[in-house]
Amino acid sequence: MNWQQWLTGFAGASPLEWIATIAGFLCVYLLIKRSIWSFAFGLLQVSIYTWIFYDVKLYSDMALHIFYVGFQFYGWWIWRQSSDTDNRIIVAKGSFKEYAFWLLLISISTVIVGTLMQRYTDASFPYPDAFTTCASLAAQWLLSHKRLLNWSIWIVVDIVAIAIYWQKGLYPTSVLYCCLLIMACIGQWQWFQSLQKQHYKGLASD
Repeated sequence: MNWQQWLTGFAGASPLEWIATIAGFLCVYLLIKRSIWSFAFGLLQVSIYTWIFYDVKLYSDMALHIFYVGFQFYGWWIWRQSSDTDNRIIVAKGSFKEYAFWLLLISISTVIVGTLMQRYTDASFPYPDAFTTCASLAAQWLLSHKRLLNWSIWIVVDIVAIAIYWQKGLYPTSVLYCCLLIMACIGQWQWFQSLQKQHYKGLASD
């Protein structure tokens, strides 16, 4: 595909996809800042993408975004109960056993969902699509519970998603995920710094 085809793809993108793209960017920006308002933009984003992924036959992603709608309310409910003096959520480190469990669950569920999609649907890229679905659900759960590892999983998900969406002609979405990849790296670093500050504050108060 040459640059003229890329430009045509961007120009032909639907207004809904652009709205979802912008909302997604703002959602992740506010997540990095540990602001509860991220869930408002997240709700807008995932609602629109539910329809978009159905339209392009990415059924795992469609199902994922249906779950995401519920996660926006769930995450908001948890975050509003845990914040610091600046009204930002408090980061939790999490345990090795907890993270090992989630990584194993992602691997097993990807194989199961990918196999089902390959056999019983006309889904595009069944296994990569299944991976982004299963890994994203795990990352979203960890994010809702303020676990630091959520950003590491998002980084891998974003890399896979960029390749899928570009090949499906969802160019604004691909660009969004390139931005999300960069922002996930920033989020990982900033949340780590926040965790370190919380640790030192705890030592100072002892």
